Amino acid sequence: MAVNNMISELAGSLELARENRQAIKAITSEHPEIGIADAYAVQFENIKKRLDNGELIVGKKIGLTSKGMQNLLGVFEPDYGHILDTMVIDEGDTISFERHKLLQPKVEGEIAFILKEDLKGPGITVADVYRATLGVVGAIEVVDSRVKDWKIKIQDTIADNASSAYIVIGSRMLDLSRVDLKYTGMVLEKNGQIVNTGAGAAVMGNPAAAVAWLANKLSEFDVYLKSGEIVLAGALTAACDVKPGDCTAVTFDRLGSVSVKFDD
Repeated sequence: MAVNNMISELAGSLELARENRQAIKAITSEHPEIGIADAYAVQFENIKKRLDNGELIVGKKIGLTSKGMQNLLGVFEPDYGHILDTMVIDEGDTISFERHKLLQPKVEGEIAFILKEDLKGPGITVADVYRATLGVVGAIEVVDSRVKDWKIKIQDTIADNASSAYIVIGSRMLDLSRVDLKYTGMVLEKNGQIVNTGAGAAVMGNPAAAVAWLANKLSEFDVYLKSGEIVLAGALTAACDVKPGDCTAVTFDRLGSVSVKFDD
């Protein structure tokens, strides 16, 4: 099969899985030859379709920022996906499995950067990220996979927009001069019970390092981070499974709490 035909076929399969809420086999099981660049091409094709339908890019998300997850999938760098305006949920709102087309969601706590300047790689440093950031906020990312049972390799998650679904942004934004990102602690709770705890250092040693990585990675595709965009830097802890009826919350040192509920 020609590469372009394969990319279109895989993009169509993933989009159909999302629309129908019907998980599919990993694309790497059907096409073990697919590479990282091909996987991004699949992601870009589906993002373009959604843009053509009127959705807007409002930011980017970074995944696989922990060494544990990289080792699990046998990779040596993070991945990224796009955040669309339709993926942003108001704090305290309820997410419906049916209406929001969720299949097998999980929740992660992350630090979100709000940019006030463009960041265009290559050569972006952590200092550049600090200079270009208006402020940081606590956030929840709802990740979901269109691949059955989350049986994924790196190519599968990249093609699937880095397994992203929705984000919930907190209401307390702080200037970076008031936050030590490396030591910013976080508690993840589900239904009032603590599930996980972590700190910013879990994200490449400093979440700003993840943002710098992304700015440099994007330069390979002649893309850059734009002023006003939201950048999710990566999960501070392992993700937590959720089902209808669950209420999840993340509480950050100095950045406050963010919560979201789930129903049918």
